[in-house]
Amino acid sequence: MTTGIATFNFEGAKVLVTGGTSGIGLATANAFADAGAAVTITGTRSCRGDYEDNLSRFDYRQMRVTDNNEIKAVAASLDGLDVLVNNAGSVRFTGPDDDPVEVFEEMVRVHLLSGHNLAMACLEMLTASELPAGASVVGIASLTSFMANPFVPGYGAGKAGMVQLAKTQATLWAGRGIRSNCVAAGNIATRMTAPVVDMEGFSRDMMNRTAMKRWGRPKEIADAVLFLSSDHASFITGETLVVDGGYLYSQ
Repeated sequence: MTTGIATFNFEGAKVLVTGGTSGIGLATANAFADAGAAVTITGTRSCRGDYEDNLSRFDYRQMRVTDNNEIKAVAASLDGLDVLVNNAGSVRFTGPDDDPVEVFEEMVRVHLLSGHNLAMACLEMLTASELPAGASVVGIASLTSFMANPFVPGYGAGKAGMVQLAKTQATLWAGRGIRSNCVAAGNIATRMTAPVVDMEGFSRDMMNRTAMKRWGRPKEIADAVLFLSSDHASFITGETLVVDGGYLYSQ
């Protein structure tokens, strides 16, 4: 009987997932570890024991993605790297006491510049990867990469830039054996989105537009990341895979 379940083998691979302490990042880290990879995750707290979930199966590095010195320190602490997943992010709305320019710049720094800077810091390790399909950089993009959201302009700009950056990295680094792609996550049920899930009217409108009429699961994004990093996707680079249950192109 066909189960329809894809399996991946990353035995011996070294993977770094930023923001791997919860939500999509944790699901991705778990999926790689289940497939045999040695996984390092990053977070902003001092140690992995400070988080609600059990992170004992991963190596942990404290890193603020807005601090380039910390980015360089994390890269320097690794003894090799085959897959980099730029997942870490946050959503900051502009409050009445905030400078909108500062908020915009922070969001672009978090979602675009950090991924570029970390990939550059890890470039030689990725080049040395011996994965059959070469090393991979995968960015976790968003529907705001393609759709305007007036409430989070900096977030959207950063996520849109991530999509373009993947195209540029794909072109620059193909000769190094590195592929660069993105997964654009749709409406995924996580702790971060829990307040929206619980907003009955808003959530209902989102589900009415979603062709599959449900929220996505973090593992469904993780599976897409593993696919793009695997030898099944060996001829795919510079692409963005939209995983949104049919939201983006529905009316």
